[in-house]
Amino acid sequence: MKKWLIMFVALAASLSLQGQRLPAGVVPEHYALTFTPNLKDATFSGEETIDVRVLKPTAIITLNAAEIKFTSATVESHGATLDAKVTTDDDREQANIIAPHPIAAGAARLHIVFTGILNHKLRGFYLSETPKRRYAVTQFESTDARRAFPCFDEPDKKATFDITLVVDKGDTAISNEKMTSDSPGPVDDKHTLKFATTKKLSTYLVALLVGDFQCISGSSHAIPIRVCATPDKTGQGKFALEAAEYIMHYYDDYFGIRYPFGKLDLIAIPDFEAGAMENAGAITYRESFILLDPKVANVDNYDLVASVVAHEMAHQWFGDLVTMKWWDNIWLNEGFATWMESKPVAKWKPEWHEPLSDVASTGRSLDLDGLKNTRPIRQKAETPAEINELFDGIAYGKAAAVLRMVEHYVDPEVFRMGVHKYLLAHSYGNATAEDFWSAIAQASGKPVDKIMSSFVIQPGAPLLNVSQEADGQISISQERFFNDRQLLGTGQQAWTVPVCRKDLSPDSVTQCFVLQERGQQIRGSANEPIFANADGTGYYRSEYDQKLRDQLSKDLETRLTPADRISMLNDEWALVRVGRISISNYLDLISQLKGERLRQVWAGVLKNIEYINDRLLGASERAIFQPFVRNLLSPPYEALAEAKDPEEKALHADLFDVLGIVGRDPMVIAQARQLAKNSLQDPASVDPLLIGPALEIAAAQGDEALYQQIMQNLKGTTDQVMRGRYMDALMHFENPELTRQALALGVSAAIRNQDSTAYISGFVRNPYTRDEAWKFVQNHWNEVEKTFTPSSGSELVYSAGTFCDAEAASNVSAFFKVHTVPSSERTLRQAVERIKACADLKKIQGSNLQGWLSTHSVGTGAGN
Repeated sequence: MKKWLIMFVALAASLSLQGQRLPAGVVPEHYALTFTPNLKDATFSGEETIDVRVLKPTAIITLNAAEIKFTSATVESHGATLDAKVTTDDDREQANIIAPHPIAAGAARLHIVFTGILNHKLRGFYLSETPKRRYAVTQFESTDARRAFPCFDEPDKKATFDITLVVDKGDTAISNEKMTSDSPGPVDDKHTLKFATTKKLSTYLVALLVGDFQCISGSSHAIPIRVCATPDKTGQGKFALEAAEYIMHYYDDYFGIRYPFGKLDLIAIPDFEAGAMENAGAITYRESFILLDPKVANVDNYDLVASVVAHEMAHQWFGDLVTMKWWDNIWLNEGFATWMESKPVAKWKPEWHEPLSDVASTGRSLDLDGLKNTRPIRQKAETPAEINELFDGIAYGKAAAVLRMVEHYVDPEVFRMGVHKYLLAHSYGNATAEDFWSAIAQASGKPVDKIMSSFVIQPGAPLLNVSQEADGQISISQERFFNDRQLLGTGQQAWTVPVCRKDLSPDSVTQCFVLQERGQQIRGSANEPIFANADGTGYYRSEYDQKLRDQLSKDLETRLTPADRISMLNDEWALVRVGRISISNYLDLISQLKGERLRQVWAGVLKNIEYINDRLLGASERAIFQPFVRNLLSPPYEALAEAKDPEEKALHADLFDVLGIVGRDPMVIAQARQLAKNSLQDPASVDPLLIGPALEIAAAQGDEALYQQIMQNLKGTTDQVMRGRYMDALMHFENPELTRQALALGVSAAIRNQDSTAYISGFVRNPYTRDEAWKFVQNHWNEVEKTFTPSSGSELVYSAGTFCDAEAASNVSAFFKVHTVPSSERTLRQAVERIKACADLKKIQGSNLQGWLSTHSVGTGAGN
């Protein structure tokens, strides 16, 4: 006994130097797992056998385990079976299997019997509930497989799995592979379901689902595909099934590698923290991300489902077939899937203009990356909290934008060939960032390794300063862009930037060169202005000299492509926020857009109009902003009244929303009230695109009767799309008493736990309810905190960054330093930075804004 204890203490001392990683020396090869969930008692029992390879003799094998109770453990090695002692370290989420004497190098087998809880935290093996019954489901990414079974819960510890589930006689089960047998027992009210052996997987990709799920079926390239849901919603999976069939065919062709698993199930879960999870062969979804009722779903709902299905299916190759070695390279999963998701959807539904949405997404990533408190794409992370914080806009958005830039630079087909070679070389294994960019560099013969390393390893993004002489000589220099004007010009960073430029002549051809120094000169046309980010594919901002800016601004709607317009408008707003140009210049620029009919071009502009209204103007000042908004938006709104194109109809709805909420257009408000009344009586009687905006506009000035009606509709439906619209409407009641009542719902059973934090955060983001919401959060912190799932609390911290004065920055910082939120340390620093940047913007642009509005807000809109 003393010898065991001495060995354990020595091991613990060495582990303290390694963070929470498992020690090297034992490699898992195969798991045989049996689970018996008890839905009534919210518990489960389990039994597992793990085949391992011991690299050097050891008496202690360390695994991950959390909230697991061990019943027994044995170790088989070289013909002997040894009873083992188990010690646990709850802080490290680890368990030590301690043999009475060292286990020899070579093959060994662990046999463990254990029990656990079906928790309510939407992590690990947990309970999901409907009004009718309970379900047992899993969410293991990133470090929660250990809550379901003791395991080597690290991404490079891949193994195969045999999974057996013993469930109630009336229930079924779903796992990663096909069911191979269904036999009665071991007792009368149970039956035993066995599944085929998986390919090599990381533990976070294992999936277990138990309940009365029902499925609809299809196939693609001989792979069976099902969409599964609770029995009352099975029929709502038809569009997702159609999308999955198309997307699998597309990916098989694109990657040149057939779908790598035996079947594909897409399962809707009533309670689910994330949008979806890419478990190999058994992708799980939040209901609103996969189930659609055609009577109430609009084009945005269909686009969301198609995009999320495409994203998660891309993971079957990026993440499941080839997995990052450690979480610091999570972008190899999420960035790739985000980059890839628009490709099949764009080919399938070209009318949705997915490539333009990608350009807009790059702008949002650049905005995040302009913060001092951003992070590099590859970020060190050791603890579960640090790992969870990596799932952010950098891992998804920035990584995808950098991939799009490199793809455009080397040529899409060459890039595809490099991706194919990368996947082929590392199939069913693990890879690093260097593995990927080396494959693309080899395929293209271009310095992709230098380009990608400069964007992956260091934080931030470059600002290119572009000037053009009369003879066509172009000068381009780079500096790091910061959202904080005090930091501009202070950074010493430089990137290896593939700059793709074009002039505005009708027959212009895009030309690319690599900017490897702080400044460089190139030859251009003497007669045509240059646009330095052709088609918006570059991950950088552009600042033009005054003459060039004036020329591009004049040609915004005539000679710039839609992608160019999105890119330029985004960069100009960024330069406004740091005082490089006046806000009056930006408002002059967007005043040219009355003839614009592309939703993706308008999207960023409408967000900036909302930002000006929400952050830079007080209640009295908004009165002079409203006529400008009506004058700008009414012409395109009226022109699109009879639009047939789905995206133009959606733009009409977007304009309707902003005219009502920001412009306070009387005619729009009257129309919204009538549409809201109709939709509350019969949602199918109103254009699905207008239901949400109409409810929000009506709620803004709504009374107790409207509040109660929306409340009743919320409680009376299980359709997650409609529930989302009702919750959004409740966030818009501006009457303080109704705001307080609506906020209280966020900590009640009326709002599902998966939605609670996002719901409360919506009030914090709304300028008309923000003060009441912040008081509510502070006064009801214990109740608010109980709604947090492992990652949801960070959304509340992020939303607190929508204040716009220095005092608020101090208050937010002080509050969350005392009332800490898991996995949100960086998010808090970013929120405080955003508040300070907004306050500075108000200081430097406030008088310019007031002066411009005083001379441009005299026009009348549709409602005046």
